[in-house]
Amino acid sequence: MNTYDRRRFIKLLANTGFMLASMSPLSAFSKSQKASARVLVVGGGFGGATCAKYLNVFDPSLSITLIEPSTRFKTCPFSNAVLSGIRDIDSISHGYQAHEKRGVNVVHDRVTHIDAVGKYVTLGDGKKLFYDKLVLSPGIDFKWDDVEGMTAADAKIIPHAWQGGSQTTLLRNQLVSMRDGASVIIAPPGNPFRCPPGPYERVSLIAHYLKQHKPKSKILVLDAKSKFSKQALFMQGWKKLYPGMIEWVGADDGGRIDYIEAKNKTIHTEMGDKHKAEVINFIPPQKAGLITHTAELTNGDGWCPVNQRTFESKQYPDIHIIGDASIAGKMPKSGFAANSQGKVCAAAIVSAIYGNKMPEPSYVNTCYSLVSPDYGISVAAVYRYSHDKGIYKVKGSGGVSPIEADAAFRKQEARYAKGWYDSITSDSFG
Repeated sequence: MNTYDRRRFIKLLANTGFMLASMSPLSAFSKSQKASARVLVVGGGFGGATCAKYLNVFDPSLSITLIEPSTRFKTCPFSNAVLSGIRDIDSISHGYQAHEKRGVNVVHDRVTHIDAVGKYVTLGDGKKLFYDKLVLSPGIDFKWDDVEGMTAADAKIIPHAWQGGSQTTLLRNQLVSMRDGASVIIAPPGNPFRCPPGPYERVSLIAHYLKQHKPKSKILVLDAKSKFSKQALFMQGWKKLYPGMIEWVGADDGGRIDYIEAKNKTIHTEMGDKHKAEVINFIPPQKAGLITHTAELTNGDGWCPVNQRTFESKQYPDIHIIGDASIAGKMPKSGFAANSQGKVCAAAIVSAIYGNKMPEPSYVNTCYSLVSPDYGISVAAVYRYSHDKGIYKVKGSGGVSPIEADAAFRKQEARYAKGWYDSITSDSFG
């Protein structure tokens, strides 16, 4: 890759794994001690599922409860493959049987209230669960008030599909039903948002579907940003695989949206242009999941300030916030980042319970993107923590796929992407 070779990056991954191994009960915590602490984990995505698992790994004596409304969690990673027909929705759905087998109490309900003073949460059925430590991994919510003409209810007409599940299926069905020759508009949000390369992988894989099934159709990308993650690599792939099918309009050239007529499927830009399409995928600006706002755990920008070493909230003690909802320094909001944070958070909690010094945290993130089923690109980095800088990217540790790579390299990257998904879902949910 451009700024690092694969062998060096694998070595860095190995070092990260060694750091996590050092947090195990066999070395970091005394087996003669017995914890009776109650830990609640709210949210069963990559962050929450991983944290609950590794809390149990680091200290099986803990009383751990994982609270998640869905019996099967549908991931955002590889949901774009569902939109294109490469995968079906069941292939990105994961249950919690492995958690239950290892002794984690899994509750399928929604948390409606958090009492940070009384140290309990209230579930949708009215039941109260008390905690000694609380982990929140609620993912994202949307800033509908920032979008003139759109409400949450309008997502049934213009889907965002930025939370895996019914929205993914809705957008997929709209693509299948549209006429050959009809247009698709995809509107990515401004920063920060979940999975920076995600909208552009979506453009790519929808183009792949259209090329095969509706070759007269085109995609217009109205972007709230003037540049985006892996832009040169994506555009190179679009030119090679989908010539003339994709038009990207950045914020400076009229991509920023002024208001939307949801019922008429019409978008008006700030420059006065009017765009109508048969299928519109509008991805709204984002904020931390709803429960963090009702619990007053967010800042003015809608995200959760945390101690970036332990992920403990800066607002209330004994509440930790991981994943997309947290402000995690230079780390992107991705499933891989949430998985990495879940492990570090688990170690921080167990260290605090036993009064031990927490091992030095290390984090890794890799974002693979499919431009087609056999054409992959990636960006990767290793992160560490310092008191002065918070979580920062390790200099020289990361890079992107080389722009000059041949077809065999791109095909290999696509295989890596699929292998990464199998590995991380096994780590989080297995």
